[in-house]
Amino acid sequence: MSALNDSRPRTAADTERWRVLALLCLAVVLSLTTWFSATAILPELKQELGLGPSAEAWLTNGVQLGFVIGALMASLVNLPDLVRLSRLMAVAALVAALANASLLLHPGPGGVIAARIMTGMALAGVYPPALKLVATWFTRDRGLALGAVIGALTIGSALPHLFRAASSTLDWRPVVAAASVATAIGALLFLLFAKEGPYPFGKALFEPSRIGQVFRERPLLLANLGYLGHMWELYAMWAWLLAYTRAAFEAQAIGTAAAASLATFFVVASGILGCLLGGYLSDRIGRTATTAGMMIVSGGCALLMGFVFTGPLWLFMLVAIVWGMSVIGDSAQFSAAVTELADRRFVGTALSVQLGAGFALTVLAIWLAPRFADLIGGWRWAFLLLVPGPVLGTIAMLWLRKLPESVNMAGGLR
Repeated sequence: MSALNDSRPRTAADTERWRVLALLCLAVVLSLTTWFSATAILPELKQELGLGPSAEAWLTNGVQLGFVIGALMASLVNLPDLVRLSRLMAVAALVAALANASLLLHPGPGGVIAARIMTGMALAGVYPPALKLVATWFTRDRGLALGAVIGALTIGSALPHLFRAASSTLDWRPVVAAASVATAIGALLFLLFAKEGPYPFGKALFEPSRIGQVFRERPLLLANLGYLGHMWELYAMWAWLLAYTRAAFEAQAIGTAAAASLATFFVVASGILGCLLGGYLSDRIGRTATTAGMMIVSGGCALLMGFVFTGPLWLFMLVAIVWGMSVIGDSAQFSAAVTELADRRFVGTALSVQLGAGFALTVLAIWLAPRFADLIGGWRWAFLLLVPGPVLGTIAMLWLRKLPESVNMAGGLR
């Protein structure tokens, strides 16, 4: 039933689902601080550990690669169906906290990369199960609820930059310690408060023999192409925004390293507004319209960043914040679209393929971005590399909108 036409009276169950969503989002915020904890202190780690360009790229990409490995391993054994979600997320968050804290032991370049890969593998047991758990509480307003979880992921990803800005007079260790403690608290919240709702899913089995069907069915193929365009842009922007902002602030002769970290926090954290807006819009104007609109805006901002690189500061921050909102605002809607378009018998396979392909693509985008910057002589125009992603993603989602199968999304809102 469309959210527009749903006039059912609110009950105690409605209050309970929003309470669970709030607690779950808080736990996700705390747990996801480990994702970019090393990225926020990359200049300091490079200096202290003597990292070369190759090791630096692996350090940035380690979590992405680990997440892909962890997500695929969990799918192959159907881990979310075998272990209670609250326990799975609690244990996974605790492992992420310990892996992140191991950076404090100075494990050397190889050890640091291994720790980041382990962190990513553990977070694969937090983020996807959190989306699944929230969906068991929401049939109405599901787009908004999933958007809230992605917004929590966004805030968690931004927090290390705030930790870095607040500890600018100290070394990098407080950032790692703060992220590890926050994630451990998130693990406790998952254990105590995460519980499934009244609309549980059946077993979402991963069937490798069905992978070809995901690519043969045009609606699913287009939804996944839209997601890939979105992912090409998203994590490369998040991963290298601090380096880009530092270079821009240097060109504008303003601020310090702490100022760049604080600006990066505000830009990434602004994504929570985009996530809530994207969830609201998808439940009212449809998935394809929302995702295409968001990618048009985000791709335009990626194009504009080079033009505002040298200031003025207010214009640079305005474009960056609009980009921060739009680059993540549609993220949850691609997964929602797949659950609505795929045959119910292999939704699990379709979601696993989407997730694995999307995060695998981020590894390439993150690896290429600094090399492209070196090739063109600096960071100013480096984000032009990301523009083709949202362009192709927009084309795919508008094409999907024209197909008759698109009426299966968002209660017929396409």
